[in-house]
Amino acid sequence: MINDTLRVGVYGGTFAPPHVGHVVAAKAFMEQMKLDYLFIIPTAIPPHKQIDASDDPIHRLRMCELAFEGIDGIVISDIEIKRGGKSYTYDTLKELSRPDTRLFLLCGTDMVLTFDKWYRYEDIFKLCYPTYVRRESDPLLDARIVSKIGEYYQKFGVMFRKILVEPIDISSTEIRAAIKEKRDVSGMISPSVEKYIREHGLYV
Repeated sequence: MINDTLRVGVYGGTFAPPHVGHVVAAKAFMEQMKLDYLFIIPTAIPPHKQIDASDDPIHRLRMCELAFEGIDGIVISDIEIKRGGKSYTYDTLKELSRPDTRLFLLCGTDMVLTFDKWYRYEDIFKLCYPTYVRRESDPLLDARIVSKIGEYYQKFGVMFRKILVEPIDISSTEIRAAIKEKRDVSGMISPSVEKYIREHGLYV
């Protein structure tokens, strides 16, 4: 806590499944933004992604509990799952806003590039300090990201802060495909998450 103001992080996503890249990003986010605590928030229905018809958000919530288990300051929240319907970041930030709290939002590269397509994105800028993390190392995206961040600053006076972390080029899509094809996923997800996936027959 700095000057009696709580510094609270918000890290949302489908987490289908949560993998080591998510955990590394969360830890770096907490450390570099000096967060008092961090909400990990699995979406109910992501507004910008297609998910499998058999998806059960409760499974994703439970996997997040396993993936982030034991990390001080991390809170797994079912706020969006309880709300139901499409999970809009604006609604979540509005619900978490408090006079004594400063909210920090963690975005991925794709989210930064499409932020101005989000529901009430201008109001999101008023509710939080946006940050982003690169989970890929594609140099072709560098100029696009810099240009987009510059555009947001020019139009809205908002600067996306970069979380510095070595990119871990893993995607949940890649993991689901590997599980379906019975390939090894150790090192991509935690053993407890892998066990949960096997026990519940997910992504097969």
